[in-house]
Amino acid sequence: MIYIGVTGWGDQDSLYPGPISPRDKLKEYAAHFPTVEVDAAFYAIQPKRNAAKWVNDTPSSFQFIVKAYQGMTGHQRDEIPFASKQEMFCAFKESLEPYIEANKFAMALFQFPPWFDCKRENVEYLRWCKKEMGDLSCALEFRHQSWFLPKYRQQTLDFMKKEKWIHSICDEPQSGEGSIPTILEAIDSEKLLIRFHGRNVHGWQKRQDADWREVRYLYRYNQQELQEWAEAIRKLAHDSKNVYVLFNNNSGGDAADNAKEMMNLLELEYEDLAPRQLDLF
Repeated sequence: MIYIGVTGWGDQDSLYPGPISPRDKLKEYAAHFPTVEVDAAFYAIQPKRNAAKWVNDTPSSFQFIVKAYQGMTGHQRDEIPFASKQEMFCAFKESLEPYIEANKFAMALFQFPPWFDCKRENVEYLRWCKKEMGDLSCALEFRHQSWFLPKYRQQTLDFMKKEKWIHSICDEPQSGEGSIPTILEAIDSEKLLIRFHGRNVHGWQKRQDADWREVRYLYRYNQQELQEWAEAIRKLAHDSKNVYVLFNNNSGGDAADNAKEMMNLLELEYEDLAPRQLDLF
């Protein structure tokens, strides 16, 4: 099955028919898409009561992709607010329990930062992370080009397969070491993740600009780009039973629209979406 969604439900203004409470946005979001990325988990490990509410706000078949906490992936430069890394991982795993119990947990997404390059100590850390996560489904996404240099590409893919990582395939600007190429290979026969970050080369690396985070994902995919990807997704769906596709190009609010366009191109109709709110007129 192919699941289409976006990264987070809070900023998808085009989906909401009028004034709506932030607490009700996920209910309305679930009327449009069958999956979502919980990006709030990156900034703080979410209390179980939040996950329980989100589970209750969505249909029985809805699937959550939960982004790993930034302290787990090395994004957080300060001291982690836990006594140890083991305690941090335990807290994160506990936060996943409501999704798992409701059969709504698709995977945890470990997205590593641009400075996490291909070297022995980082390979060992990936092994340690996977061991700590046990049998839970985990996707792996790199942001440093070294993992997919010609001399390491096949070794990286073989390592991911051996360690049972789900491959997070990216469409993103090709802008030096801090970006990775699109590698159209499914590592796991059950699950595959594809994430669309846009192709804003100018905004991708401009960290010194004050509005960097606002323009980084400012991009709207055109029909030709989406059509090319639709063909690739169809092929990948033959290699992996469940393909999760997330649009992250939301600096300008384009993610939800592009996601719907992709659903149309793939002729996807989901039967178990939430009931949609009626417009006032």
